Amino acid sequence: MITQIRPSQLPQWLASVRGHGKPVVLDVREPVELQMASITPTDEFELITIPMGVIPPRLTELDPCQPIACLCHHGARSMQVAAFLKARGFEHVANIAGGINAWATEVDPSVPRY
Repeated sequence: MITQIRPSQLPQWLASVRGHGKPVVLDVREPVELQMASITPTDEFELITIPMGVIPPRLTELDPCQPIACLCHHGARSMQVAAFLKARGFEHVANIAGGINAWATEVDPSVPRY
């Protein structure tokens, strides 16, 4: 089962997994989407951007022991990536439900909605 967190719950999730290494927010949207809207990493997490379609060949860029919260536009693609990672032995995986669209309403209204 994949942990589902809302963007507003991310700080609590980050705190709960910090003992397993610096958490990552993995943005799996396409480059054109990243140009329209993106989040800014903080001291609390590293931001990695890898489009969903190229996760399999780039899997070695991710550490299976590092906590990863997946992000996309609304949460569907990121859920698929989270399940893919979990099936390949990644231990601490979450899906950011609602995606960057929810991020814009719950966390940072300056992030454009598209």
